Amino acid sequence: MARFSHPFLLKLEGFDPNALCLIKQEQRFTYAELLSAVDEALQTIQILESGSVVAVYGDYDLSTIAMILALAEKKHIAVVLFAADDKSCSLIVSSYIKEGQVEYVYFQKKLYALEKIKEKHSFIVKLRTQNHSGLVLFSSASTGKPKAIVHNLDTLLQSYLDKKSKKLHILLFLMFDHIGGINTLFNTLSMCSCGVVLKNRKDIQELAFCIQEYKISLLPASPSLLNLLLLSNVKECFNLDSLRIITYGTERMPQTLLDRLKSYFPKVKFHQTFGTSEIGIAQTKSKDNAIKIEGMEYKIVNDELFIKSPIQALGYLNADNCVFDEEGYFATGDLVQSFNENGQEYLTIIGRSKELINVGGEKVVPGEIEEVILQMPEVLDCLVYGEANAITGQSVSVDLVLDSQSELCNLELKKRVRAFCKNKLAAFKIPSKVQVVKTLNISERFKKIRKSR
Repeated sequence: MARFSHPFLLKLEGFDPNALCLIKQEQRFTYAELLSAVDEALQTIQILESGSVVAVYGDYDLSTIAMILALAEKKHIAVVLFAADDKSCSLIVSSYIKEGQVEYVYFQKKLYALEKIKEKHSFIVKLRTQNHSGLVLFSSASTGKPKAIVHNLDTLLQSYLDKKSKKLHILLFLMFDHIGGINTLFNTLSMCSCGVVLKNRKDIQELAFCIQEYKISLLPASPSLLNLLLLSNVKECFNLDSLRIITYGTERMPQTLLDRLKSYFPKVKFHQTFGTSEIGIAQTKSKDNAIKIEGMEYKIVNDELFIKSPIQALGYLNADNCVFDEEGYFATGDLVQSFNENGQEYLTIIGRSKELINVGGEKVVPGEIEEVILQMPEVLDCLVYGEANAITGQSVSVDLVLDSQSELCNLELKKRVRAFCKNKLAAFKIPSKVQVVKTLNISERFKKIRKSR
């Protein structure tokens, strides 16, 4: 008789029990140990009433992964929240608890009961009524209060059931509480692969060591992280030949950077992904720096991409759901250009609508300017943003990270940038302010922090 009823757990139960599923700080865990941890988690939550909302605090480790799977098995709702190992239980007072309508907290293998919330959001009620498990993720709050995004976890896990077994070592780099990280985790488990966890995601040397030590085949990353790999020139100290596929998403990839990466990793296949916390991760066919979205309906309205996904979220628990239109399409906020090749439509992501710079009524896409400036030999990285201007409303500014050999002052550099851009960009797009910085601000999710000032 099967130990579990959930189709995803039944799939895991059919794998070689001695196959590795997780490596964390030199500790190795098998699929047999993971399923035993699920049994233990089921014992922990046996006191819960049907459809309870449980916050799972932690990072990628056996107990937190097992708890998420156990909550799916018993049709509860998991609110996944990142917490480093040294965080304390004082985290339970955070705003996420209220916004996520959390009733219990699971932290460091212990379950804590909270005060019950009398009136549950209709999405929570719907999951309970239909006897489905749920998953709540929070947005990164780059533009305001974090949004609590609720998914049908059964529907989400269903999309991984047809994955074929591949004995790969995959780096669990993207954040534990991010849709990209959740996707990597479920993909890894559904293929009977092994996830490798970093102790410090911001340590490029540790990342390169893990690739070498554990023969990482697949690296999910952001363009900002990949640029740091280039700048660190880690191949001088580490053997990265095990890499076969690098997937990238979460932010726009400059073509100049992609060309450099392909030269630096000539044997690696680069695959662009696309997804949001609201729609999940789309199946994509990648061509150069463009994608063909498969398995999801989409439309383009005023250059903005709208998507309707079979695995998309029910909606927000704490925000207006007007970003889902009457037909069920989600407004992604991504600006795209499309082209057809051999009867297939491909999309090129050109930027985010919220990042547009308004110069005297003219809309400026920061990525277009960055693409040009990154072609300058002395520029290692750059960030374009808008600043308030009394005459034009906004003006274009750029922060530059330069090669260590460059000794240009800001004034000389400004002249050089303007001269380089003169025949490549319209006059209103050429930066009026240029400054040199040592590093660009990168978020915890390894995305450039771009805010108009």
